[in-house]
Amino acid sequence: MSLVTLNKKSKIPKYKQIIASIEGAVQNGKLKKGDKLPSINSLRDTYKLSRDTVLMAFNELKNRGIIHSVVGKGYYLSSENVSVSQKIFLLFDEFNAFKEDLYNSFLSNLDTNIKVDIYFHHFNPKIFNALILDNIGDYNHYIIMPANLENTELILENLPKEKVFILDQLNPELKAYSAIFQNFEKNIFTGLNEVKDKLANYIKLIFVYDKKTQPKAMLDGFESFCEKENFENEVIDTLTTRKIEKGEVYIIPEDKNLIRIIKKIKETNLILKKDIGIICYNDTMLKEIVEGGITTISTGFTAMGKNLASILTTKEKVQIENPSKIIIRNSL
Repeated sequence: MSLVTLNKKSKIPKYKQIIASIEGAVQNGKLKKGDKLPSINSLRDTYKLSRDTVLMAFNELKNRGIIHSVVGKGYYLSSENVSVSQKIFLLFDEFNAFKEDLYNSFLSNLDTNIKVDIYFHHFNPKIFNALILDNIGDYNHYIIMPANLENTELILENLPKEKVFILDQLNPELKAYSAIFQNFEKNIFTGLNEVKDKLANYIKLIFVYDKKTQPKAMLDGFESFCEKENFENEVIDTLTTRKIEKGEVYIIPEDKNLIRIIKKIKETNLILKKDIGIICYNDTMLKEIVEGGITTISTGFTAMGKNLASILTTKEKVQIENPSKIIIRNSL
């Protein structure tokens, strides 16, 4: 019990004194990784505290990744790095070049004593659900990229609402949460509208859309633009069997399809910009140089990461729409 010392005359809350005692025991070598901590009941009885006071201290240490609980056995020291002030759960749909920009920007704008654990659900609802449910109570904050998965609100209800932040795609059922998001319908409509004079040089607009990974709002924006401006259009889900023809413009959200379309252009001896147009989603350094530059509709992922770090620090209840723009290059 010598691991914990409390000063009843101190104005410091008792649960914070318990935390400080355990941190001190780690720093002076009395407590090592794997060691068992005094039980909640023993601390409660020895210091005449409420069970909630002890549990509050243990939960904070658990959220920071310093201790963990084993059902039926008690609490154990997980990490000797007591400098970690917060532990953050970050769930992406997938990892790619622009998500890397977001991630690096987020980390660079956080305090160095905040630890971020990153996970990926790969658009699989079973993985999404398991990752959330397996990590309940283990983190100070949960940053979730739900993509277009259905019924995510039912799983997120298991987490304290004030600890959850939604990233990138804010579905209607998640409106109650703080969020930094893209307005996909507006972004694609506005982007295409800005280049409609260039699009008029072609015969047909073709949207390569995968409903499993792409937001429905993106498709809505494309169809709204084509209807308003009376553009002949088509929506396809794959380029693998597609025979491309002169006068087509391809709107391509995924990078793998950019490679496919460029390969097909070369195979058919068509000329990019003159015969075939390309508009991609999400800008990267590669798109600046491939084939003299690919036109993109893109949000600012660096700004998104910075804003995410800011609202996490201030703990504001806000919803921020991350702006988007079209970058015109040689492919249109």
